[in-house]
Amino acid sequence: MEIVGRYFDAFNAGDTEAMLACLTENVAHHVNEGQVRTGRAAFGEFCKHMARCYDERLSDMVILTDPSGTRAAAEYVVNGTYLASDSGLPEAHGQTYTLPAGSFFDLSEGRIARVTTYYNLADWIRQVST
Repeated sequence: MEIVGRYFDAFNAGDTEAMLACLTENVAHHVNEGQVRTGRAAFGEFCKHMARCYDERLSDMVILTDPSGTRAAAEYVVNGTYLASDSGLPEAHGQTYTLPAGSFFDLSEGRIARVTTYYNLADWIRQVST
């Protein structure tokens, strides 16, 4: 579905406003190892935090959609740099990492109503701890 491609294009451009425009007002954001956030405002705050701690670009993107157009999934590689220490995680000092990841989406009225993201946190910790 085109909206998922626009969402990831905005992510790679570092354009939080364009990402937010892809979401429903009450979007449910399920993060790996975290609590569900509800709403565009909460998603925007998450994006600000992430931009402070991480510089990430996604590559090798594959997007799949179901025939009804209400669900989508994406598999990709996260290519990142750990910029600033994140609470409860190893100390940041510019470490780079490459991590396979995936996201799942519920789609409603041409927008993203749910984003669920998965990656291997133990693998990420190993990469930034060396």
